[in-house]
Amino acid sequence: MIYPRIRDAFSAAFIFLFSSFSVGADTRIGLSVSGGDGDLRDEIIAVLSTRSLLLEGETDPQGLVAAAQADYRHIVAALYGEGYYGPTVSIRLDGREAAQMSPFAVPPRVDQINVIVNPGPLFRFGRAEVAPLAPRTALPPGFRTGEPARVPVIEEAGVAAIDRWRELGFAKTEATSQRITATHPARRLDVSVGLNPGRKLRFGNLVVSGNERVRTDRIVEIAGLPRGETFHPDEVAKASTRLQRSGAFRSVTLSEAERANPDGTLDIEASLVEAKRRRLGFGAEVTTLEGATLSAFWLHRNLLGGAERLRFDGEISNIGLGGDNGVDYRLSVLFGRPGTFNADTDLYIRAALEHEDEPLYLSQSFEIEAGVTRIVNEEYKFQAGLGLLYSHTEDDIGIRDFTLLTLPFSGTLDRRDNDLDPKNGYFFNVDFTPFVGLSGSGNGARLYADARGYRSFGAEERITLAGRLQLGSVMGTDVTNTVPDFLFYSGGGGTVRGQPYQSLGVTLPGGEEIGGRSFLGASVEVRGAVSEKIQVVGFYDFGLISAESWPGEEGESHAGAGLGIRYQTGLGPIRLDVATPVGGDTGDGVELYIGIGQAF
Repeated sequence: MIYPRIRDAFSAAFIFLFSSFSVGADTRIGLSVSGGDGDLRDEIIAVLSTRSLLLEGETDPQGLVAAAQADYRHIVAALYGEGYYGPTVSIRLDGREAAQMSPFAVPPRVDQINVIVNPGPLFRFGRAEVAPLAPRTALPPGFRTGEPARVPVIEEAGVAAIDRWRELGFAKTEATSQRITATHPARRLDVSVGLNPGRKLRFGNLVVSGNERVRTDRIVEIAGLPRGETFHPDEVAKASTRLQRSGAFRSVTLSEAERANPDGTLDIEASLVEAKRRRLGFGAEVTTLEGATLSAFWLHRNLLGGAERLRFDGEISNIGLGGDNGVDYRLSVLFGRPGTFNADTDLYIRAALEHEDEPLYLSQSFEIEAGVTRIVNEEYKFQAGLGLLYSHTEDDIGIRDFTLLTLPFSGTLDRRDNDLDPKNGYFFNVDFTPFVGLSGSGNGARLYADARGYRSFGAEERITLAGRLQLGSVMGTDVTNTVPDFLFYSGGGGTVRGQPYQSLGVTLPGGEEIGGRSFLGASVEVRGAVSEKIQVVGFYDFGLISAESWPGEEGESHAGAGLGIRYQTGLGPIRLDVATPVGGDTGDGVELYIGIGQAF
């Protein structure tokens, strides 16, 4: 072990000064660092307890003396972390060395604190070794002869070596020896770490504790720990994620048993805290797009003792919106069972009763659907089901009834860095629903795809370029015998800002207005941060609707453009967009949009 040499004074060849300021009762603090660079100075500043106290307005001499005496250790640890193993540190309170001051005889006040640091020479690695290494172990690049001998690099090397052994099934790998020698004349640090991988282990039982109402057998099923297979830490992390995702638990902690079993298996211990079984919620919001909305839900998280979820939702929207939009109503129920068929497949059954009063049609519908959701990983999941849809509609064509058998499929790939305010990454969703017309409609399929991409540039990524492409198509039926809910419309916050909501459809030869069989939408935004909280946005949206099954020359289009502002909050940015039409003849004037999160 290397200890710092503390002395009252030294010659400073190169001095950095910071924080020469007064706080509270005129207490001042200063720092001088001989040698090193600005980054090293910042590391020292970050660990000073005395500076933190003064910034908080604390000038009590007893506290300052205690903080100064602790700062010797803090500074030396910071210097070791950067590869300086022969430092000298002096901390003076009104000219007296803090290390020599008694906590029982502190001065009545402290006017000046001087922190004087000489880091000494930078040490570099001589011998840098961790052994034995598992195949394909990736040690940090800085852990090699000639590189600065930073303590974090040594720790990273040890962790990387142990983690690689664990990935190969050696769960109880541990460091059995560590030899670190500093050679001061050569300014060299020799490091040798010895490992003991132990034996290769397999997964044993999941030992559950803390559950009161959720059955243990269902917890084991939901976790999906691969009993009997070779240990891998990722499988433990996946099991924890599955239990958390079920929603039945407020807290989930998985840990490895302290000792392996004689048969070469390792039990995993699950410590759980169950969430409250029932939850009731209400919501109210006002938007420029949909008027006022009132909603409520009731949720049961453990209906049958196996973490089954039952949720009822009710919503009334478009309240007070006026114009061509009436009030919409929706009541739905959803039953979900996690860990069905396998740990990453959930069963769902849902039903919904809905009344929609849209600008171009009036619809009353009932739908019931059952299927499975497969979670491939945290980024990709897909869903497939079988459903029955009944719809009673009124539009320009007349009053019609539809009954459809549906086979919905959807898939989502989400690699955005933030759902509400993405700066980099991409998002892709596709919904494909083949349907069989039992009455009122022929057979066909509906396709909708939504692709979004994000890329940020510049210092601190303050400029973000965002793009979106939407594509929709109804195949196999024409517009006159397709459920209006399946047709496409353009205009409004989700498609083309600046154009009235669902203002663009198709006009039939008889003059009837109806939705189109295909839709193409494109949006681009440039987002620029002007401060930590404020972001300014410029955008352009385009939409095309066609009576044909694929967008083409026969379609009608419109466009909108505008400016927006975002105010960053802990829940995501508050969005305000002002847009106006720049193409097409479906709207005029200015449209205002307010919400939370980016537009896409």
